[in-house]
Amino acid sequence: MSAPDPRPLTGEPVSLDLLNTRWMRDGERQDLLASADGLAVWLATTGLEARFPAEAAALDPLLRTREALLRAVESPGDPRAVEDLDAVLEHGRIRATLSAEGPGERAEFADPAWGPAWTAARDYLDLLRTAPDRIRSCAHDACILHFFDTSRNGTRRWCSMAGCGNRAKASRHYARTREG
Repeated sequence: MSAPDPRPLTGEPVSLDLLNTRWMRDGERQDLLASADGLAVWLATTGLEARFPAEAAALDPLLRTREALLRAVESPGDPRAVEDLDAVLEHGRIRATLSAEGPGERAEFADPAWGPAWTAARDYLDLLRTAPDRIRSCAHDACILHFFDTSRNGTRRWCSMAGCGNRAKASRHYARTREG
């Protein structure tokens, strides 16, 4: 990896990790995908760098996919989000394969620049198949991050308990002590 990943939350499924390429720091919106260098960091962090080169041509498809995913996550069933995600998915397909190891699948793209964006959109479909109710936005008012809730009881509210969860608890405590 050429540079460390500056984002406060990494390791989410690829589709949500793409959403998390925008985050807030000190009240200012940050965007990892503002440059090809940021693209290289994102591809390395998600493990996609072995499959896709960090080419500037991949930025526009990723940005378009990020916006479509954001609409889909924030407004499930929104016809525009569905249409936009379908448009991304049209740029690739799954080819069934057979090798010495047995049956498999391989993603194919008419334009390889769409590979990372298509992979993120396809990952979102997998999350919808698995547990759509576990796709969440952080409950902190000032946070714009998203996560896939893997907690046992499915009640995770914060992108990070140490960050946003702690800030929310501190705010509630401060409000109680001011009132009392």
